[in-house]
Amino acid sequence: MNKASASEWLKKSWHNLSGAKLFYEVNHYTDVIAVELHYSIEKSLKSFLAYENKKIPKTHDLYDIYLLVSSHIDLSDSLDLLDQITKYHIEESYPAFDREMPSKDDMKIVLNFAFEVFEKVCSILDIDKEEMKKC
Repeated sequence: MNKASASEWLKKSWHNLSGAKLFYEVNHYTDVIAVELHYSIEKSLKSFLAYENKKIPKTHDLYDIYLLVSSHIDLSDSLDLLDQITKYHIEESYPAFDREMPSKDDMKIVLNFAFEVFEKVCSILDIDKEEMKKC
């Protein structure tokens, strides 16, 4: 098992998550918040693969990543949310004519979910979440 590698993924996840939280609190653009939250969840889930020294796939599809790690964490009640968050990454990363920004209410739901995923992963891997929050 590779706790050091998993920790690196979780530190990066925290960077995205804490940035998203700051952006949310100052009423920053929700498209930027959405992308940061996506990356946080992606990195949290990929930390399981790092822990097991498995190949990290070059995909941003959270459902596909979840399928690879579902033996470690149960997010089966949140599959629709994983799909929606993946769409944020695809849709909000690049300009598009006349697209509405994600709502602030939706970002609050995703923000809470991202915190929950981060904390669950830290707990499952027995990694101190407070250590991941240090620079």
